[in-house]
Amino acid sequence: MRSALPLLFALVSTVSCQSKKSDAIVAAPTTGALPPAAATAAAPGLSGKVLERIDAAPYCYLRLQTAKGEAWAAVPEAKIEKGAEVTVANPMLMSNFESKTLNRTFPEIFFGTLAPAGAAPAAAAAGAQAPAMGAQAAPGTPVPEPVLIGKVDKAPGADAHTVAETWAQKGSLKDKSISIRGKVVKYNPNVMGKNWIHLQDGSGDPSKRTHDITITSMDAVAKGDVVTAKGVLRLDKDFGAGYTYALIVEDAKVVKK
Repeated sequence: MRSALPLLFALVSTVSCQSKKSDAIVAAPTTGALPPAAATAAAPGLSGKVLERIDAAPYCYLRLQTAKGEAWAAVPEAKIEKGAEVTVANPMLMSNFESKTLNRTFPEIFFGTLAPAGAAPAAAAAGAQAPAMGAQAAPGTPVPEPVLIGKVDKAPGADAHTVAETWAQKGSLKDKSISIRGKVVKYNPNVMGKNWIHLQDGSGDPSKRTHDITITSMDAVAKGDVVTAKGVLRLDKDFGAGYTYALIVEDAKVVKK
């Protein structure tokens, strides 16, 4: 999993943040997997037998016996019996994660979501596909499949750009405030203290991965919403561990319209 033009789950595999993480930093996603980062391949799923389970909302902490030894994982709350065989999809490795709820620090723990029973580990991980050119989802999720949506009208204002225009003009728009209107095609809330939103507006080229843009925001949305996001465009955003966004709009104010 390395570098630039590519996927998602930023901070995924070995997010080597040596400072302690707390529950507030990476909240459990309510839908899908944890969010994005630029990678060249999806991370494999983490499979094993449940040796121990600790419930601590909004997580369910699992001690797993895997082929490589014991490992801890955290997934959104779910009914999981001891002894069950499970696969954690889109596993994001966090080092020195401090759970304030449990008053405990895990030297290493994987965050992800439970794959459907019987799903193949590789498929469950993240669709086993190459990431988008910066159009990642947010720490650890695969870039959305090309979505055929009708054209969404461009937002008003001098700072407004379509998805395609933003990609084409990214050099001149770097570090500037821009507005983009589009349809939410993927949404991962409460990851690294932010909501991660994928917007598409019918412009751009799916074959070049320029049809999708990732937005981070404190505002909540839902998949299928048509919204206008106003935030600062960043290029080559590096979240560490080799996860880099070629293009991302950060700290956006998002309104439905």
